[in-house]
Order: sequence, then C-alpha cells, then structure tokens
Amino acid sequence: MHDAPPTPYVPASASMTELTVRGLAVGSLLGICFAASSVYLGLKIGLTVSASIPIAVLSITLFRAFGRATILENNIVQTTGSAGESIAAGVAFTLPSLLLMGFDLDVGRVTLVALLGGALGVLMMIPLRQGLIVKEHGKLPYPEGTACAQVLIVGDQGGTSAKTVFSGFGLGALFSLLGNVGKFWGEYPTWSFDRFFPGASLSFETNPALLGVGYIIGTRVACVMLAGGTLSFLVLIPLIHLFAPDLTSPLIAGGAKPVREMTPGQIRNAFVLYIGAGAVAAGGVLSLVRSLPTLLAAFRRGAADFSARGAAGPLRTQRDLPFSLVVGGSLALVAAIALAPPLGINALSAALIVLFGFFFVTVSSRITGQIGSSSNPISGMTVATLLLTCLLFVAAGWSGVPYKEMALCTAALVCVAASNGGTISQDLKTGFLVGATPRAQQVAIMVGVATSALVIGWTLLYLNEAAKTYVARTYPEFLATDESVRELARADPGRAAFASRLHEFRGDRYRVLYLRKPTRGVPTGKYLVGSDGRIAYLVDPGVCGVEPEQRAADGSVEKTVSKFDAPKAQLFRLIIDGVLGGDLPWALVLVGVALALLVELCGVPSLPFAVGAYLPFSTSTSIALGGAVRWLADRRKSRGSDPTDSDSAPGALFSSGLIAGGAIAGLVYAALAGLETTAKDASGAVRPVPLLEHFGLVLSHRLLGAEAAQRLETSAAWSIVPFLALAAALLWVARGRRPPPS
Repeated sequence: MHDAPPTPYVPASASMTELTVRGLAVGSLLGICFAASSVYLGLKIGLTVSASIPIAVLSITLFRAFGRATILENNIVQTTGSAGESIAAGVAFTLPSLLLMGFDLDVGRVTLVALLGGALGVLMMIPLRQGLIVKEHGKLPYPEGTACAQVLIVGDQGGTSAKTVFSGFGLGALFSLLGNVGKFWGEYPTWSFDRFFPGASLSFETNPALLGVGYIIGTRVACVMLAGGTLSFLVLIPLIHLFAPDLTSPLIAGGAKPVREMTPGQIRNAFVLYIGAGAVAAGGVLSLVRSLPTLLAAFRRGAADFSARGAAGPLRTQRDLPFSLVVGGSLALVAAIALAPPLGINALSAALIVLFGFFFVTVSSRITGQIGSSSNPISGMTVATLLLTCLLFVAAGWSGVPYKEMALCTAALVCVAASNGGTISQDLKTGFLVGATPRAQQVAIMVGVATSALVIGWTLLYLNEAAKTYVARTYPEFLATDESVRELARADPGRAAFASRLHEFRGDRYRVLYLRKPTRGVPTGKYLVGSDGRIAYLVDPGVCGVEPEQRAADGSVEKTVSKFDAPKAQLFRLIIDGVLGGDLPWALVLVGVALALLVELCGVPSLPFAVGAYLPFSTSTSIALGGAVRWLADRRKSRGSDPTDSDSAPGALFSSGLIAGGAIAGLVYAALAGLETTAKDASGAVRPVPLLEHFGLVLSHRLLGAEAAQRLETSAAWSIVPFLALAAALLWVARGRRPPPS
C-alpha cells in the first residue's frame, strides 16, 4: 500500500508569486554556469553532480541578499537552472565519440542535440508526472528532489530545521573541500585481496552526497544496490581472473592486455560493464512492464485533457501543460530532427528517437526515484539505445561510416532526453512537496533547456580547442590525393574526405584530411596533408586525444596540455564499431539480461540491483553505508512510529544538507581543477600547473609536506576513517541529538 499524498507546504488554494521573469533570468544564468562546469566534469571523469540542490541554496542566498522571494519563486529558479547540468551530461558523454571516429565537432550539431533532446525529455515527463510523482509517492522517494524540497522549506521557515539542514550543508562542503582540494585523504580508498582472493577488491567513494543519498533512499534499496556491486566485484571479476587469466578484451579495439595484468577496474571496463549494461536494459524493460497500468492511466488522463482542449484541473497543484502540446510537440520534434542537416538523421531514426526517448525517460525517472540523479546510470541507458539502434541498422542493411554517425547522434539525443527526464522528475517531486504549480515548472525547465543549450556547444568546442595539439606524423605507404580519397570514398562512403578549406600552421598551408577508418597503416583521425600528398601532422583533439605534448621543428617541447579523456565517449565508440562491425560481446550482454530476470524471479527489484552491478563498487558501498546508518537510526525509533514518515526527521534533514554541501563543493572543485597557469620546470620547458597547486590551496602539502601528504592521500586505511566519522555524525543527528557545528 502506498502512502497517502502529503499535504504540500504551500496549499493548493494559496495564491503566491511563482513564475516570474526575475526567477527565470536568475535560474538561466545559474544553469549556464552549472552547464559549463558539468561539461568539464563529464569530459574529465565521465561523471556529473546534480545541480538542483546547489542552485536552490544559491537562489535562497541571492534573494535574501538582494530582496525577498517566495518559496515557489525559489523553486522556479532551481527548476530552470537544473536543466543545464542534465543536458550537459548527455552531450559530454556522447558527442566526443565523433572525434574518435574522424569527424569534427561543430556548434550547430551540439546545440541541436542539447536543445531537441532536452525538449524531448520535458515533453515525455508531462504525461508521466501524475503516475510517477503523485501516484508512486511513498514508493519512489526521489532523494535529491526530497532533499531539495527540505532545503527550500527550511530556507523559508528558519528555526531548528534550518539549522539541521545547514549544519549538514556546512559539514558536507567542508568535508569535500578538505578531501578534494586540501588532499587530506583519498577520494577512493581501495583494498585489493590478490594474495588470497585474486581479482577481488573493496572500495569506497568518500563523497558526503552519496552518504546522504543512501540514508534518504533507505536500507532496502541501498542493500539491493550493494548486492549488485558485490556480484560484479566479488564474484564475476574474481571468476574471470581465475578461469581466464590469458583472456584479452572481447572487443577488437579494446586492447591486447591479458586479464592477469588487468586491475579489477580494467576487468570491469573490459567485461563486466557489458553484463551490467545488459542487466540495466532488462531491468528497465521489466520496470516499464510493471508500471504500464500506472502509465496507461496517466495517458488516459492526458487524453481526457486533450479532448477537453487542455482544461485546467480543479486545483492549482494539479495543472500540467496540455496533452495536446505533448502530441504536437513530439511530431514537431520528429520533423525537426529529420530536417536538421547537421544531425544527418533520417525520418525513421527520428521516430525511433521519440520512441526510445519515452521509454528511457520513464526508466530514468524510476531510477532517479529510487537512487537519485547523481547515481543515475545514463550511460547504461545510452549503451542500451546504441545496441538497439545499431541492431535495427544492421537488420535494415545500413552499414558504413555515415550510419555510425547517425547511430551516435540518435543515442546522443536519447541520452540527453533521459538525463533531462531524470532531473525533471526530481524537480517535479520538489514542486509536489512544496506545493508548486506543475505547469509553471514545465515552462521553467523548457526555458532552462533553451538557454543552457546555447552555451554547451561553445563550452565543448572551447575545451577541445584549448587542449588540441599538432603532432608530426609520417606514413610513407599512404599518399593522399584527390583521386585516392575519391577511391576510398567509393569503396565505403564517408570513409575519407578532404575539407573544403586549407589550414594554416606555422606559416604553411595544408589540406585537412578526415580519415574515418584505418587505412594502410594510418589510424582514424584528422590530418594535415602537404602539397606533395604526404601526411605531415596529426591534429590530436583536446577531447579524447592521446598526445599531450606539441613539439617545435627542432624537437623541443613547445607546449604541454591536459587532455580530456571522456571515458564514456570511448565506450560508445567501441560499441558502435562493435555492433556495426560485428565484434560486440553479445554473450556478456545476454548474461546481464539473464541476471536481471534471475533476481526478479527471486522477488528482488531488478533495476536497483542492475544499477549496482553496472556502477563502480565505490558508489554502491558508499550509498550502502548511508543505508546502514538509516537502519541503525530506525532501530532506535519508538515502537509504532512510521519508518517511512521521515522526510522532516533530523536524519533526513541532515542528509539533505550533506547532499547539498557535497554537490556544491564538488562543483567548486571541478571549476578550480580545470584552471591552469604555466610555469617553467627544471629543464626550462613551459608546462601547465594546476591553479590549486600554484596558489598553495593543496593545504596538506603546505602543512605536512608533499611526501607525508601523499602517503596520507594514498592510504586506504586512513582515508576511510574521516568518512566513517561523517557517517557517525549522521547517526548521531538521526537519533535525535543536536547537529554538530558546521
């Protein structure tokens, strides 16, 4: 039985300032800032941090400094701004794969993917809100949405509740900054058991936000996630290590390193990642099947609104945008995607995007409802989209370079839609709890999508250009002339092409050659070709590039840059090449499908289990620690109390603060880590120096010395101690004690 819907903080009968130009403007500006930092973080480490709570805190702070605002106007600010992070994640995870396949990134393509994919996510969540946010209340906690509502409410109320939230906020932010910036402990304490359990490992991520998420989602879901991670890192990886020590990556392009030389993380990336992706896809299908009655009921209500020409509901808190907008908007998106030249997508693929978008927005919403946005495996859904898209392309006989580009753009649009759908779900949950008007939130996040999309493309291209290097290359066997390039293009359309304009470098002019398939010993990439038809330079991109040094003609180092690895983009390129090239490890994907069916038959929800199997073990263990704290706290509750009625309990409030503080500190660190200055090393070469080191912000190095600080940072035994102390502080507050000072 589900809980009865709660009474919102602002009653439905109340009339209050909500959707304002001021709120939309502030939300758009904050969204642009968070979008830029999220692009950086997604390219650097393949992860992003939820922005809703940090934006809510900033909105409250800004409006208190420059004039009061209502709680509903603050909610509009965080709703508008949250779009930037979500669509930035989808873009940064996918589109850099184009660089690996020998294509250029252009602002038009990136902007259209961000804009159209984000709009698709908004449209799909309009009819799903009633079913997933309202009807599933009590079953889907939406931890970040609940935490954001608590931040807004206590910011409006003040008092003891506010002190509890902001104590958690201060402690979470301080903890993150001391760990990430100060380097007083490691971020991923890890233990390897190779002596007696080869291939097995245990790790944590010392992230206050994950601890808070684990507490809010509860013990059961946290333990189910931990079970999935345990299967991957304590069962599957050791088994692969034991039975196949000489096995190499199942993908041709995945490398030739044998399993015995791989770390647990490398084994996970080479093998278990595909098992997890198959499990996530199957868990998503099963979750969708279970929720079909709820979804159909939601669509029937939407159809009723459509027949009534979108008449408003009897209560302000029940008014969505009309269903006619969903239908008309979806058809308009199909036309826009098919007719947009930069995307290169035909009408069939455009229709598939809307179909996959509805499915994965639903799955994304349910996942965020269970484990939160920060742990939402958007890349797993993109893997599933790529698999389905490439399979349909193979069945239709579509192969070759142009269809690889089309498959990636299809997956990118769905990825952005799913990412944005999960974020919108958290926003709508926040609005549901504080008493917002759904229609106003849906308008606000559409504005946020439009404004953030305009800057994401420029940010991505700027980072790529800033870290681009020119590396001298010679391939005597390869001659690039108009005739040879035309011959390659006739054999496989799009395989090779000259750019229409010449490129000037070091006073000379070169033709730009795009090679999109290895040819005569020349790898895929972008090259500068001299007047004699010989390759002179490789243009190594800043994103997904591998050559950090650029040398002058005399061989001296001219500059050194920090490349952006974009790990998710590397994975997607391998999958596209694997399916369309016929070398994807389908057996591993089907093992994941079978595992999801197995746990479902055992009565365990397969989706959180599959997510745990897919994510790094450090994420699952840290969330599980928060769930363990929740279990210990619930044991001390008086008999007869409702363990689910804890949204306003001290533990939930303090956890909300931990999530907010950890998220803001993570974004501050991401911004600082991306800034560099230059300095000469001992040899006189000019090299980049992180700004954190240049200004001495790495406090552990200043206070303890570089050598001692390095030992502390790499010590797993020491690094876990502060995290356990943070968990103990959460338990102390959850049991009714006063919060520790921040």
